[in-house]
Amino acid sequence: MAEEIAEVEERRYPSTLGGALYILVLIAGAVGVAWSGWGDWRIGVTVLAGALLAAALFRLVLPQPDAGMLAVRHRFVDVALFGVVGGVLIFLVRTIPNQPGL
Repeated sequence: MAEEIAEVEERRYPSTLGGALYILVLIAGAVGVAWSGWGDWRIGVTVLAGALLAAALFRLVLPQPDAGMLAVRHRFVDVALFGVVGGVLIFLVRTIPNQPGL
């Protein structure tokens, strides 16, 4: 039993394709948030929205056993939430007017 626990604890890599894609989505999301804070906020939020839309696409095409951490709820709910939030962010970035003097 202790050998099985030690074997599980030693693994430090994603065991599914969805796990690797989840890490890529997290990195892209972090880049978007950082860019929003230290650069042009529109580009940063667009990168974040792109990461969410990519997560929706990955969740849609990956089978359940391979989805990894992208599979939190039912497929439809995951895809809908990722897609709606990503789409709303894109909409807001494109429609909020520039503020004079900023």
